[in-house]
Amino acid sequence: MAESWFSLSRDDQAEALEYAAARTGRPAHLLEKDIWVVWVLSAIYESALASKLTFKGGTSLSKVYRIIDRFSEDVDLTYDIRELAADLLKQGNPIPNSTSQEKKISSAVRHRLPGWIEATVRPVIEAALTTSGLDATLTLAGKDNDKLILAYPAVKTGTGYSAPTIQLEFGARATGEPHHVQPVACDIAPEIDGVTFPTAQPLVMAAERTFWEKATAAHVYCLQGRLRGERYSRHWYDLAAMAKTMHFAAACADPDLAKAVAEHKSVFFVEKDAAGTKIDYFAAASGQLQLIPTGESLTALEHDYAAMLEDGLLALNQPSFAEIIEQCRVIQEEANRQAHINERRKALGELAEQAQKLDLGY
Repeated sequence: MAESWFSLSRDDQAEALEYAAARTGRPAHLLEKDIWVVWVLSAIYESALASKLTFKGGTSLSKVYRIIDRFSEDVDLTYDIRELAADLLKQGNPIPNSTSQEKKISSAVRHRLPGWIEATVRPVIEAALTTSGLDATLTLAGKDNDKLILAYPAVKTGTGYSAPTIQLEFGARATGEPHHVQPVACDIAPEIDGVTFPTAQPLVMAAERTFWEKATAAHVYCLQGRLRGERYSRHWYDLAAMAKTMHFAAACADPDLAKAVAEHKSVFFVEKDAAGTKIDYFAAASGQLQLIPTGESLTALEHDYAAMLEDGLLALNQPSFAEIIEQCRVIQEEANRQAHINERRKALGELAEQAQKLDLGY
């Protein structure tokens, strides 16, 4: 009978990790961290939370869609706004119709979400840890107490860029749609015989929406010209990787999805550019997307990318920073070109509809 990974001794785990690292080219400490990522997804999506939380972001691109070769360590989860703030929505519409309503919803989310995490999510993960006999700790963290940090007893360590922790970051100002259930497995599993590893079946955000989420985040950075902490360069790497898949073309061909992201961010994530002018997300979604930073902001991004490479997060395919930026320039041009085509098609469609109404005597 196959033995569970977590029942192995630390020495056996270390040996297996080193063997798999040599086979895959992925650093041992990241293979270990990946096991914990899948384990925590399994704990969440085998519980009553499964239908209420949407798994999204870079880790979903890596673990579910296999779009990126980057090891993504954070678990981004959206708790359906219709669950947390149903009493504040007008006719169930998740998009506020006024600034005052947005402030009420955002305030409610900030106050309610930490309590929900503590009362609902934390017990689920702690119970799973107890059932599995695992020695890991959970800590509520983040400026708004919207994160759970799972610290595990690492067998292997890296440079420190990627710590032996799993960060679960929760948001609750969206529905998480479009989404669907997809299987997830550990990267090490195909390399080690006779051992069972965690698996999960998370509810995952569509990759096309993730593209627009990341593209608009990069757009904001370019207009503000400031690096928001470490690990920000991952967005440009992810965009460059997505450009080589069918998901990029599908995202560009879906103006309604692009504008849904713009509408959501225009309400809940208001930002100003370096000159203090409000950033127009609809412009980014309609032919004015900007993905190429300049000056010091470009240099800061390059340094962040170098740190990511140093810790082995791109073990197999390591494009240069210049290649990433050039690919993002192509993405910017193509996304904007397609947006203009979509706008022209819409205008022609509206003209044709008006002409039909005139012919019918409306």
